[in-house]
Amino acid sequence: MTTLTTDTIAFELDGKTIDAEPGETILLAARRAGVDIPHLCYTDGLRADGNCRACVVEIDGERVLAPSCCRAPKPGMKVRAASERARASQRMVLELLRADVAPESEKTDSELAYWCDQLGVGASRFAPRQQPATDTSHPGIAVNLAACIQCNRCVRACREEQVNDVIGYAHRGEASKIVFDLDVSMGSSTCVGCGECVQACPTGALLPATVGAIAAATERVAEVKPPRFVPTRKVDSLCPFCGVGCQLTYHVAGEGAAQKIVFAEGRNGPANAGRLCVKGRYGFTYSRNRERLTVPLIRKPGIPKGVNLDPANPLAAFREATWEEALDFAASGLARIKREHGPQALAGFGSAKGSNEEAYLFQKLVRTGFGTHNVDHCTRLCHASSVAALLEGIGSGAVSNPVRDVEFADLMIVIGANPAANHPVAASFIKNASERGSKLVMMDPRQTPLARHAWRTLQFRPDADVALLLSMACVIIEEGLTDPAFIAARTEGFDAFRDAALQYPPERMAPITGIDADTVREVARAYARGPNSIIFWGMGVSQHTHGTDNVRCLIALALMTGQIGRPGTGLHPLRGQNNVQGASDAGLIPMMFPDYQRVAEPGVRARFEALWETTLPSEPGLTVVEIMDAAAAGRIRGMYIEGENPAMSDPDLEHARAALAGLEHLVVQDIFLTETAMLADVVLPASSLYEKTGSFTNTDRLVQLSQPVLPLPGQARQDWWIIQQIAQRMGLAWDYAGPAGIFAELTRAMPSYAGITWAALEGEGAVVAPKVAVDVPSQPVLFQSDFPTPNGLGRFVPVTPLPAAELPDADFPLVLITGRVLEHWHTGSMTRRADVLDALDPQPWCGMHPDDMTNAGLAHGDRVVLETRRGHIELEARADEGVQPGSVFMAFCYVEAAANLLTQPALDPFGKIPEFKYCALRVRQACMH
Repeated sequence: MTTLTTDTIAFELDGKTIDAEPGETILLAARRAGVDIPHLCYTDGLRADGNCRACVVEIDGERVLAPSCCRAPKPGMKVRAASERARASQRMVLELLRADVAPESEKTDSELAYWCDQLGVGASRFAPRQQPATDTSHPGIAVNLAACIQCNRCVRACREEQVNDVIGYAHRGEASKIVFDLDVSMGSSTCVGCGECVQACPTGALLPATVGAIAAATERVAEVKPPRFVPTRKVDSLCPFCGVGCQLTYHVAGEGAAQKIVFAEGRNGPANAGRLCVKGRYGFTYSRNRERLTVPLIRKPGIPKGVNLDPANPLAAFREATWEEALDFAASGLARIKREHGPQALAGFGSAKGSNEEAYLFQKLVRTGFGTHNVDHCTRLCHASSVAALLEGIGSGAVSNPVRDVEFADLMIVIGANPAANHPVAASFIKNASERGSKLVMMDPRQTPLARHAWRTLQFRPDADVALLLSMACVIIEEGLTDPAFIAARTEGFDAFRDAALQYPPERMAPITGIDADTVREVARAYARGPNSIIFWGMGVSQHTHGTDNVRCLIALALMTGQIGRPGTGLHPLRGQNNVQGASDAGLIPMMFPDYQRVAEPGVRARFEALWETTLPSEPGLTVVEIMDAAAAGRIRGMYIEGENPAMSDPDLEHARAALAGLEHLVVQDIFLTETAMLADVVLPASSLYEKTGSFTNTDRLVQLSQPVLPLPGQARQDWWIIQQIAQRMGLAWDYAGPAGIFAELTRAMPSYAGITWAALEGEGAVVAPKVAVDVPSQPVLFQSDFPTPNGLGRFVPVTPLPAAELPDADFPLVLITGRVLEHWHTGSMTRRADVLDALDPQPWCGMHPDDMTNAGLAHGDRVVLETRRGHIELEARADEGVQPGSVFMAFCYVEAAANLLTQPALDPFGKIPEFKYCALRVRQACMH
């Protein structure tokens, strides 16, 4: 006999007693008890609307049938879902809805078709409506309203779940229909392509464009056999793009080497709850792009190294090779340099796009095979300053709370980040919280789409972050809004920080920040009082010469108010790449072994020497930009680069490309002939996420398992296998059988992963780190009782506002700010080879304030030249009121107008991160060709 909680509600359904959990509707309680009631306007994850009436049931004592999707059961209630009256009504509703759907538009596997089959409803007896035309104006979404039953699931998905407010329901009576914005085509609308409407649609009125094309093709083909690209199987895996770590189901068609992903759907994962963005939904086609590397390449003798030597045929500089030849050539060149010039003449860049196992192997190879700690990855270019400050201040470089903790937050600060473009699924949860009443504060030199949901927007002047944050701290201290008990019990160094912060009241800082003192005081009070306040930040905070100071200020705000260690509070640096957290955890950092254990500490080094059975150097290695400088100076002579593209991502690209081209031996392992691979001596074709098994750690510290969706193309190989082959040829006795075995060693090297097992990842799908032992629970919220510092205390570090490394002047009067755009990601090597994404944003552009454009004699859409002291590029200028006068914004994903030709390599002294977010610029109209 089942023991029920006192909160359950017993009621009768079709003569059987069932129990409803608190908050359950009749529909959900019935489904949990194994009774399916027809429903169409309801789907999990969306608010129940009750508008289709397919789910009506009969309730004793009530004259009118009730919609079970939005009716709560009561104790003793008697409900009949299968009575003659209920069934007659359900069938009538289904028949009326079927009348709205053009027979040729109805999907045989739609939810409407399913329920009609279940209840024996055939062709409708009612006259059809006038059917609207098909809309194929959007590259990713096919609109066929001839299949629409106006259930409004797409409206709720767009407005209430993703909060994009594009889809509406307009007109009256027979003319009523779903519309996009003010009744324009979807392609002309403000749709951001998240595809939530497609996933919600029960009939196929909204479809992935690939499936829409299949439907159209099927109508023209009389064969009974479906085309080979109709999906035949599903694979659960992960998204390969940002750090949110969305779980997906990929629908795959074809056999053998001809297999392809047809469309993707969001799964109910811990980080995404079924949601996706345009990149996750439509970005998968890059894996089968015609430019995919499928055979090893060796540079032809006498061919000079250069980017785009022959743009029409970049492969002309290389010849194809066997794997044995390519691996021997790659390893022998690295071994020769080590032998002739010493270990410090070698370096390696690992990848944040690869798995934890690959990152672990790569850094182990550099340390034990090359004999140096000259290993780094893209964290140096995104959150190195965040990690430096977090380790210093609270003893951990990881986020304290998951993104979805906004559910418990009373106030959310988003500073130096554009989640709507860079982390759209995370942004949707922030928007949801704002809609429920949480106060959202946006702080950024540029006004981004999330600002329309903000309670307050602080659009401060570029490079004034430290001044603004110190002025907030000053208010909190001046007005007695600190948490003295928390400061006394759990922190150190407050007095010195207090004395420094009190020098920067908001009235004094207003001329510097551009934010009036009253607004600063209002926001500071709200943050301190909470009760629960959380801070998110991105690379607008970290990519500065004062990035570490920025994060020190954020840490101080949390510590002085006690806004950390509880749900809805804390510090969250939003991670840019899908595994930058895991790659950092696994040791792709020159001054730290896995789990942020410092290489300079003898005890730590001794433990890794015992684990790896070798002697290790005691001096920390060089960082990304330092390695490039050393290569330019001839001190670094050979490099192994796995899945990174520094010829696009590094600052001052002419310098970086010249450094790479000057290497004696460059080994590049990638899936495309990237700008970096064009400079290589040997290129090794690797695996995309869609072809590998491995664990990945998202921005929430959630360790998740990817599964192969497609076979490897051509002769491409798994990244871990390639790394092991190089290691073996450099004298290391490695014999890993696969990712599971590598992960087992990784957990021995990393105390924070020690309690995570491969079996748990396979069974549970996701485990939160840290998990120090199998029988010890994970900690989604960190620092509840102490900090992992030597004395358990959080540390305040005083800071002082300092000028940027390069200031505007008469020759270069503007400021360049770089970032990302929604449709593209990182250097564009993947997204610009994804058909839908590149169709949505195919050309490079920059944003300027309309006043600046007018003053320069420019119009929206004009071609302009952007020029700094390091280089110039040409691209389209667009008017954008979100960009402050005096500044220009552009993304760094366009190879034909590479933003990093302009940026400067000045470094934060602590995090060694380059100054991407601020350099002096001038703009002029491009010459007409």
